[in-house]
Amino acid sequence: MIKAKSIALGLLMCSAVQFSQAQLMKAKDIYNKADSLRGELTPLRTCYDIQYYHLDVKVDIDKKFISGSNLFKFQAVERFNKLQFDLFDNLSVDKVEYKGKSIPFSREYNAVFVDFPDYIEKGKLDSFTVHYSGNPIQATRAPWDGGFDWKKDSNGKPWVATACQGLGASVWWPNKDHQSDEVNSMLISVSVPNEVMNVSNGRLIKTEKLKNGYTKYHWRVENPINNYNVALNIGDYAHFKETYKGEKGPLSVDYYVLKENAGKIDHLKKNANETLKAFEHWFGPYPFYEDGYKLVETAHLGMEHQSAIAYGNKYQNGYLGGDGSRTGWGKKWDFIVVHESGHEWFGNNITAKDLGDMWIHESFTNYSEALFIDFFYGKEASQAYVNGNRRGIQNDSPIQGPYNVNKEGSGDMYNKGGVLHNMIRTMIDNDEKWLKILRGLNQVFYHKTVDYNDILGYMSQESGINLDKTFEQYVRRTSIPTLEVIENNPGVFMIRWNSEVEGFDMPVHIFDKDGKRQLINPTDKFKVMRLEGLTKENFKVDTFNYYIGVTIQ
Repeated sequence: MIKAKSIALGLLMCSAVQFSQAQLMKAKDIYNKADSLRGELTPLRTCYDIQYYHLDVKVDIDKKFISGSNLFKFQAVERFNKLQFDLFDNLSVDKVEYKGKSIPFSREYNAVFVDFPDYIEKGKLDSFTVHYSGNPIQATRAPWDGGFDWKKDSNGKPWVATACQGLGASVWWPNKDHQSDEVNSMLISVSVPNEVMNVSNGRLIKTEKLKNGYTKYHWRVENPINNYNVALNIGDYAHFKETYKGEKGPLSVDYYVLKENAGKIDHLKKNANETLKAFEHWFGPYPFYEDGYKLVETAHLGMEHQSAIAYGNKYQNGYLGGDGSRTGWGKKWDFIVVHESGHEWFGNNITAKDLGDMWIHESFTNYSEALFIDFFYGKEASQAYVNGNRRGIQNDSPIQGPYNVNKEGSGDMYNKGGVLHNMIRTMIDNDEKWLKILRGLNQVFYHKTVDYNDILGYMSQESGINLDKTFEQYVRRTSIPTLEVIENNPGVFMIRWNSEVEGFDMPVHIFDKDGKRQLINPTDKFKVMRLEGLTKENFKVDTFNYYIGVTIQ
């Protein structure tokens, strides 16, 4: 997802601000049963592993009404006779069908509990179907709030999209709504009025003319997909197609743009091809060759919907024409194409198990913007962009959110997260190794769900640097550390980190008397360091690439 650039562009990310304020309160005071039912992995959710969905939904645009069904195919992880799935309580569960018969269910908040007539034994493959209907929540500021975005294009044709990251996919379709369990594959069948078409994830395998003035579009997704990425995009689209010669061979690239904007397609083609080239270099092959890569024009700004990226940046470079870094580098490419495509690797390929670790998605993807710049304009430009983005950091609350209540951390997960990865690259000081780490993450965790410890452990192991305290400081705390430097005599210094993290240690680069970089390894205890030729007057720390405070006396 993109971040609302409130400082750079005068946009306000209301939900992030509200949550940041709420985090200042104790968790027990602000989280309730509904939050736990949505965010916690109880035995009623872990007892089954989703294998396949067939979502079949009809969209009545005039009434803003949806109706349909979702088939759940699953494997029993444990023996059970009751499970939980999720659907917002403003939508009706019309029937739960099992082996041709309706079975009982109950609801609590947005959780639905299904009672089976017999126990389902561990290891068994089984299925049930949920029939549902209703008027889904209408998004007022998509994509920063969730639901259906009901709009019309300039010709008065319907232009409708879904966006539900954070709020949850169960805002519009029944599913096991937890990021830890990605469905292996699915079929998305959507019926819409004949005057428009629907574009969803994966590949279009069939269109079906119905008798009631509707056409049904069947989209097959062959790769694992997290729930919030499943999307509908309904509009009067023109379709363009090309093939990208990627690392794994030919990759189908599709563009669905409003017919009125067909003449602007070259902008998308240029940015998409450049983005794929840069990111396959840094992260490895595009993770969803089987499903292809698509950009789909939407009325809202954008979202990382897997293999069907929502695009609404109005065919211009920058973030709606602006550059939050104020360096100029952000205006040389289309922010939404680059940022949302970065999520195909970090967010869609590698997915956080709990929304509290959404920083994994956004920190790496924020940093992917800098890597795009690095690929085309060089490392110095990349680092200038990261440094410029610091101006948007609030240091209001940790970028990691609480687990088990479906809450993300501070919006600092974007810019502060990007700063963190740039610092780690700087500490390693070996770009071949850094490239290997980024590509290795996408190989080791290919199509997997991860948590804080997975990312920390891998990056520490592969970098050869114990990053425990660095991650704790920048991911789990609010403040930044200060490097304290005290001159005893010319060339002799007492140096330590002042940090709220006990035992904090982090390598940092300083400059020697000739202006060459050298790495020192302070801890939270004063160390005597002999640095020939340096005095407190000429002692310089690399504060351009390290997001730290420095005091020298």
